[in-house]
Amino acid sequence: MLILHQPAPDRFDRTVQAYEALETLYADGRVRSIGVSNFMPHHLRSLLEQTEVVPALNQIELHPYFTQPDVQRADAEHGILDQAWSPIGGITFYPGWGDERVSVMDDPTIRAVAEAHGKTPAQVMLRWHVQQGRNAIPKSTNPGRIAENFDLFDFVLSDEELASLDGLDTGRRNGPDPDGADASRFERVIPEA
Repeated sequence: MLILHQPAPDRFDRTVQAYEALETLYADGRVRSIGVSNFMPHHLRSLLEQTEVVPALNQIELHPYFTQPDVQRADAEHGILDQAWSPIGGITFYPGWGDERVSVMDDPTIRAVAEAHGKTPAQVMLRWHVQQGRNAIPKSTNPGRIAENFDLFDFVLSDEELASLDGLDTGRRNGPDPDGADASRFERVIPEA
């Protein structure tokens, strides 16, 4: 799978051109699927109006503190799988991203659900994603945590627990704003292959 990392709304014509290149790779059988990352409903609408292939997935910031229900709805309407980057809320506690941030790992609601199941907060959040049909890509280099991230299938969250986790949504983005313009992201020249 190849995905476009940002919608780059300040140069969306180039985003469309890049996506058309992905469509060509897909049509030629050089990739199995193509997708996007951080596309909000208005970006997606504009892309779909100008291209042929519906993205297979949209990789978005999605964790209990930021659920993006409008994005999830728009993606579902088009059969696009949501893939959560920062699925356990790592973006809420990365060093250097602001002192006002609160780690979702320390949230009392998540901790209570974790304790009730004999699991870690990370396992509860990953189960929350899986149980609601989302794809989650947790990042870890720690072998113990990697194994822990796979140990999700011996418990089920109740409807009440799912609702309590859904209720943690602050509506506050912690990662970069997909509507923001940052020309520095596009200064690197990548030579043609």
